[in-house]
Amino acid sequence: MPYSISSASNSAESIQNTSLVLPREPTISSAKANWNNILLVHHLQPATSVAEHCLPYHQVCIKLGKPYRLEQVIDGYAETVEAIPGGIGLYLANLSQSFSWDGEAEFLQLYIAPELLRQTSEEIWDASVDLIPQPALFIDPLILQIGLALKTILETEDPASHLYADSMIHTLVTHLLFRYSAQKSAASTYLGSLSQQQLNHVIDYIHGNLERKISLVELAGIVKLSPYHFARLFKQSTGLPPHQYQIKCRIDRAKDLLKTNLALADIAQIVGFSSQGHLNYHFKRLVGITPKAFLRR
Repeated sequence: MPYSISSASNSAESIQNTSLVLPREPTISSAKANWNNILLVHHLQPATSVAEHCLPYHQVCIKLGKPYRLEQVIDGYAETVEAIPGGIGLYLANLSQSFSWDGEAEFLQLYIAPELLRQTSEEIWDASVDLIPQPALFIDPLILQIGLALKTILETEDPASHLYADSMIHTLVTHLLFRYSAQKSAASTYLGSLSQQQLNHVIDYIHGNLERKISLVELAGIVKLSPYHFARLFKQSTGLPPHQYQIKCRIDRAKDLLKTNLALADIAQIVGFSSQGHLNYHFKRLVGITPKAFLRR
C-alpha cells in the first residue's frame, strides 16, 4: 500500500506529518522525536514516479546507496541526472515538483519549515533571507555529514542526544543560509564571551537538568540571546559546544555516583543517558577507561 501523508499548514506540528506519496513507508522518521520545525525521514524505495505536488517546506534530499537515474521537474524546469551517493538536492518551498527514478533508491529527506530559516537569518543578519534554487544535484560534505549524524541519533534512540541533534539542525540551517542564499554581507557579531554571571546561570541550569532533554533555544533563553549567538559565545567561554559540555557534566556526575552503591544502569538513568551502554561509551571516550575500570583504580 502506498505511503502517503500530506501537509496542509506550515507549523511546527504539521511538519511532523509531512511526506511524499511513495510506495513504502520510511524506515526511520523523526516524527516522534519532536524536533522543532524540521522532519527527517530515511527511505528505501523501488523504482517509481511521484506526481506533481507542492509543499510549504524546503526539502534537502541526500542520496545514499547505489546510483540511479533521476528525472525531476521543478517549477516547470526538467532535468535528468544520475543520483550518486552523497548527492544533495535542495528543493524550495511552494514550488511545483515531480520525480521519477528507475531503480532502488535510498535517500534521506529533510523537511525544513521556512519559519526556521527566517528566524535564523534574522538572528544572523537582522533581516529575512531567502534560499536560491540549486542544480538538480550537488555535493556538500557538511550537509551529508549532518544528515548521517541525525540518522544515527534516531537509530540509537538516545534521549541524551537531544541537544546534539538540536545543535546539528542549527548548524545545517546556518550553513544553508550562508552557502545557498543571496545574502553576501557579513553576519552581525557578538564579540567576546558570555559574562561570568551568564555562564554561571547556564552551567547551573545544565547541572540541574542532567536527566532531561535540553534544547539550544532553552539554554539561549536563559541569557536572552539567539541560539546562533549563544552557541558561539558559549563555546568561546568554555571551549566546548553546548551538547559536548552537557555530556561532560553527565560524566562528571557519573564519577561521583560511582563512589556510591548504585548500579551502573541506575547511574546512567540519573545522569541522563538512555542506557548503561551509552554511559559506557561516553565515559570511555572522555575518561579513557570504562566505569568498571574507574571503580577498580
